[in-house]
Formats: sequence, structure tokens, C-alpha cells
Amino acid sequence: MVLSHDFVEYIIWGWDNLPRTLLMYYTNFLSSPEGYFQTVACNVPELAKTIVNNDLHFISWDNPPQQHPHVLNINDTDKMFESGAAFARKFNQDDPSLDVIDKKILRRRNGLFPLGGWCTGRPKCSEIGNIYKLKPGPGSQRLHRHVARLILKAKSGEDQCK
Repeated sequence: MVLSHDFVEYIIWGWDNLPRTLLMYYTNFLSSPEGYFQTVACNVPELAKTIVNNDLHFISWDNPPQQHPHVLNINDTDKMFESGAAFARKFNQDDPSLDVIDKKILRRRNGLFPLGGWCTGRPKCSEIGNIYKLKPGPGSQRLHRHVARLILKAKSGEDQCK
């Protein structure tokens, strides 16, 4: 979640008492942090215009929805990749789908670290070079394109508080 300075200031000062009222209301919820900030922002017209309604996660819910999301597996990888989401949840430990993500998205090979600007050696990335070298790779470019599309959609005037 990214919170603007204006939003944080409103949460702290809450000149109309809405943030405190909703905070008291949400104390009775099991997963209160997942709804509090969005509820505050969507109920303040000047803040509602600044919302981009996307948490960058691929989450699959059972039908009918249960309390927790569907545990992702190898059968979900195509939908995951097509979504363009930067993150996904929920996985079982050591699930084969994680190996597919390592190989196709992170281009990680043979238990090595994902390729990065700091990689040196032969085979590539078998040694650590300059750890301060930061070079955006394909993953950061995908994330940039995804966020740019979300911002463009939000600016199109579509109500993001639905």
C-alpha cells in the first residue's frame, strides 16, 4: 500500500473524526487492516479521487469464497502470468509452481540467485560483483508497465471505490 502525505495527515488529524470512528468499528473485524485504509479513503471525496484500486496481487478465491484464498498450484501458473500481477498468494511450501515462477519469471537457474545487475562470473551470476550496482531488469520493466496501466485506468474517471 502506498499512502500519500495528504492521506496520512488526514488519518492522523481526522478533522471530521471519520478515521477514529472507523478505527473503533474495524477493531471488531478479523482482518481489519485489509479494509480500514480503503474505507477511510473512499469515504472522503478529495481522497477517493487519488485511489488506484489494485493491490498488485494475484489471489484466487474458491467458489463460493472461503475465509482464506485458494492455495495456488501448478494449474494456476498460466492465469497468474496472464494477470501481470507483481505478487501472488497463497502457496504451499516447496510447491512446483514456485519452481516454474523461478524459471519463467525470475530466470533463476539451478538454485542460484535471480539474475541482477550485481552478477558476475561464468556461468552468469555464479559470483557476486558490485552489490551497489542496481540495474533494472525485465521484472522491473514489467512492473512499471503494469503500474502505468493501473494509473491510466484510475485517471480515466472510473470509480475506484466500487
